[in-house]
Amino acid sequence: MNVDIQKIREDFPILSRTVYGKPLVYFDNGATTQKPRLVVDALVDEYYSVNANVHRGVHYLSQQATELHEASRESVRQFINARSTSEVVFTRGTTESINLLVSSFGDEFMQEGDEVILSVMEHHSNIVPWQLLAARKGIAIKVISMNDKGELLLDEYEKLFSERTKIVSVVHVSNVLGTVNPVKEMIATAHAHGVPCLIDAAQSIPHMKVDVQDLDADFLVFSAHKIYGPTGVGVLYGKEEWLDRLPPYQGGGEMIQHVSFEKTTFNELPFKFEAGTPDYIGTTGLAKALDYVNGHGIEQIAAHEHELTTYALQRLKEIPHIRIFGEAAERGAVISFLVGDIHHFDLGTLLDRLGIAVRTGHHCAQPLMQRLGIEGTVRASFAMYNTKSEIDTLVAGIERVSKMF
Repeated sequence: MNVDIQKIREDFPILSRTVYGKPLVYFDNGATTQKPRLVVDALVDEYYSVNANVHRGVHYLSQQATELHEASRESVRQFINARSTSEVVFTRGTTESINLLVSSFGDEFMQEGDEVILSVMEHHSNIVPWQLLAARKGIAIKVISMNDKGELLLDEYEKLFSERTKIVSVVHVSNVLGTVNPVKEMIATAHAHGVPCLIDAAQSIPHMKVDVQDLDADFLVFSAHKIYGPTGVGVLYGKEEWLDRLPPYQGGGEMIQHVSFEKTTFNELPFKFEAGTPDYIGTTGLAKALDYVNGHGIEQIAAHEHELTTYALQRLKEIPHIRIFGEAAERGAVISFLVGDIHHFDLGTLLDRLGIAVRTGHHCAQPLMQRLGIEGTVRASFAMYNTKSEIDTLVAGIERVSKMF
């Protein structure tokens, strides 16, 4: 493994801070990643030297800002291997990307009694928008179940299709179980039934190569802040032939061609879906973050994180009375667990006093918690800058806390 972790850690100033007098061990990367200095510097630099509203500006700064913003779109296109920048829509995050798609697709293509297929391990942001659509239009939600290891039952999935199925919307990597779903196969199954597929890649994009053409995904969504970029920026990828057929999500500046009180015509792709001033500074931050990941190599990062996760699973299993949730053969850099009868909130709070940041609770996946028969877990999630010695610190911390109960 030729990734120099110490050198990488120096790029992230926050990792050298202490919490309660202890060195910070940051294991909440599934919620958000820390930012390398070059991303934050790019934001500051653009505010101080290039700041001007993008598109339509004849003056130098506006043109420069526009070029940066559109270059960022090209960076995203390359990173996910989309065919064209017309297929890359900027949003405020994965949640807004899903809401945009549900709203526009639902309006255009779904009637009362039509069906969407989701999985039992979806994040609330890929459940609630569909429920809002169900309340509005009377659509039905079908759910793919899983086995006790946390793997989706693909034969059950196949049986959920009917002539009323209009779309499949599934998570690529579970933010709780770490399960890597076989989305390429699941997309092929959907296409065999003539049904498009939306992939929630929020938890996969930072950890593995995601190629939208290889997957043949119709739509794919992710957030900048989970891949070392700024908050408030997300992406909706959509095949051009699909985006062309969808109505706009919001109205306003940028998304129009011509406005009169009699008739308004909409802008071309991708601008049709980008009403109002975009976060053109944030998109530069995302592009810089993607450059940073490319510089270290997504395959190298994946190998390092796989090694970390394997080591963490092995070390955690040494702890008496630990229960680890999710034993899928294919898994990402996320581990959810409980220890004995200790409440997840108590364990997380006491680990925090030792400088260890983990996430506790239902992780916005309450239906999955219900399936597991629990209320919540403690979740440790890893990134490119984490180390084996930090995992040792976590294990020692859990052992210390368990003795208090």
